[in-house]
Amino acid sequence: MLVRGLAAEGFVVEVERDGRGGLWRARERSYDVIVLDIMLPGLNGYRVCAELRAAGVWTPILMLTAKDGEWDEAEGLDTGADDYLTKPFSYLVLVARLRALVRRGAPARPAVLTTGDLELDPATRTCRRRGEVVSLTAKQFAVLEFLMRRAGQVVTKAEVLHGVWDEVREPDPNLVEVYISALRRKIGPDAITTVRGVGYQVSAKGGDR
Repeated sequence: MLVRGLAAEGFVVEVERDGRGGLWRARERSYDVIVLDIMLPGLNGYRVCAELRAAGVWTPILMLTAKDGEWDEAEGLDTGADDYLTKPFSYLVLVARLRALVRRGAPARPAVLTTGDLELDPATRTCRRRGEVVSLTAKQFAVLEFLMRRAGQVVTKAEVLHGVWDEVREPDPNLVEVYISALRRKIGPDAITTVRGVGYQVSAKGGDR
């Protein structure tokens, strides 16, 4: 129910049902915010939180739990959690707190993303190549933004899927290739480089469109 509700609010949600799995995901992938239960099998939420902080993972964490004692809350915050919400909880309050954590915890980002002669403005949802406006669909824009926020990195197909599509809907991995092809037609074949066997990299440095 929580996954469906957050997805309806526009969040892309991934779920792990045990502590060790959650710890692995949070170390290996980049998230805007983590909702963490305490009473998890394998590794409890306190341990997960403490190990993430010890590993240098500073993704904002909201602990959502039935443990409502003041000592429990203090322990959660002391191990590195950013917020603590007990059950039963108000769904509206949960969403508001998650949005606040996303705003507070997100790293500083440039107003306009630029790679070579390719510009992307997330605020106005506009894309330009050599100063000319390029019309993109909402999902094409999301894929390109995901790549440009990782300029200089090679991004795998799996990372694009997890970052742009909701895992609950089990997207077809071939969708990434479809959208990359569409973006190349619109912004130029030289704009996105395929690194064989690895993934994709934004490389718009000039050349013919």
